[in-house]
Amino acid sequence: MKISVIGVGYLGAVHATCMADIGHSVIGVDTDADKVARLNTGKPTFYEPELEPILKRNIENGRLRFTQDMTEVVDCDLHFIAVGTPQVADGNAADMRYVDAVVESLLAVLPAQSERSIAVVGKSTVPVGTAARLQERFAGHGIPVVWNPEFLREGFAVKDTLRPDRIVYGLPDDVEDADTARTLLDECYADLLAAKIPKVETDFATAELVKVAANAFLATKISFINAMSVLTDATGGDVKKLAEAIGYDDRIGKKFLRAGIGFGGGCLPKDIRAFMSRADELGHGDALAFLHDVDDINTRQRERAVEKLREALGGELSGKKIGVLGAAFKPDSDDIRDSPAVDIAGRVEHAGATVVTYDPKAGEVLQKFKPERVIAVSLEDAVRDADAVMVLTEWKVFQDLDPSSISDLVNTRIVIDGRNCLDPKRWRDAGWTYVGMGRK
Repeated sequence: MKISVIGVGYLGAVHATCMADIGHSVIGVDTDADKVARLNTGKPTFYEPELEPILKRNIENGRLRFTQDMTEVVDCDLHFIAVGTPQVADGNAADMRYVDAVVESLLAVLPAQSERSIAVVGKSTVPVGTAARLQERFAGHGIPVVWNPEFLREGFAVKDTLRPDRIVYGLPDDVEDADTARTLLDECYADLLAAKIPKVETDFATAELVKVAANAFLATKISFINAMSVLTDATGGDVKKLAEAIGYDDRIGKKFLRAGIGFGGGCLPKDIRAFMSRADELGHGDALAFLHDVDDINTRQRERAVEKLREALGGELSGKKIGVLGAAFKPDSDDIRDSPAVDIAGRVEHAGATVVTYDPKAGEVLQKFKPERVIAVSLEDAVRDADAVMVLTEWKVFQDLDPSSISDLVNTRIVIDGRNCLDPKRWRDAGWTYVGMGRK
């Protein structure tokens, strides 16, 4: 098939690359000239394991290319909308300007009535009601819209695209339009469907709700176990053992029951806020009132980490040097959007401490967006002469670190394990004061 992917940021670049890798002819479109030029050389504009070799291979074999020219998509069978929907500057709602701009650009270049079957496929995370609104815009062109939400995990995006847990089709009410959209998407995803990936067919509204509902549920699990960590701290319990015990109940499950400094990134925080905002617009804000608490708990965990550091240092941060290990919001990513690690480092710095940060992949990104931050080129440089070390992203290199290897570099052997990813016994045996989140 001939496919266009409009918007080649994180979602779009991964989707375009993977669709080319399963045999389609794909053109990615973006307004950012530098991004387009870099992708055309086979170099991603962000770090994602496994992506670069696949991107390079499909650029070289001619199945994938990138452009700024929207007119080049006119002969495509499917047009995937993959632009971002960030939080608006003055509220919690999703900023739909980029989605709407794509729609207008497509309408300007696509024929009013095509002799062949084509469809517009939404992958962006949008407020419920968006697909129906966009279908009205494309109705005059005889083009059906289908909503096909993404469920990518950073660090696993290639796998999640090629072998997702499920594929969701949000189909239009019109039977003929639905048949056209279904047939085209089935052809696009033929390899995935042949691999028995479950397919869920539903209406527009349900498909739009699937993504935000999933993110809201995951955020709730994370905030729940973080709330429990407050109580285990207060009572002398261990939140890691608590999570293990309740996780054996298959009604609860072990995933996302990991206490720490909370969630971040470009999806969960802004998606739950946009979800609450949309519920308010629909007159049912009370249905999602609990998400305010989920958001608040998440934010408070960041300040709890700072307070644990202050307590470990005798009540004062001013004049101290803190080595921070981690900047990305999660390992195997260079994404610092709404990163708890970056936020906590800023809070510590605001309290008067000198902070030196090291991250295996996100250091350069942090330096670009926050040039005032001190970024170390190595782990050892980050912790040298530190009065305490904070582990704020659970990179494997930090988890596997031998504490004795840096014991002589620091001023004081204090480690704040913001992700509960270290072995407390190992660090204590090496002479360190270990402080976790809700751990003995």
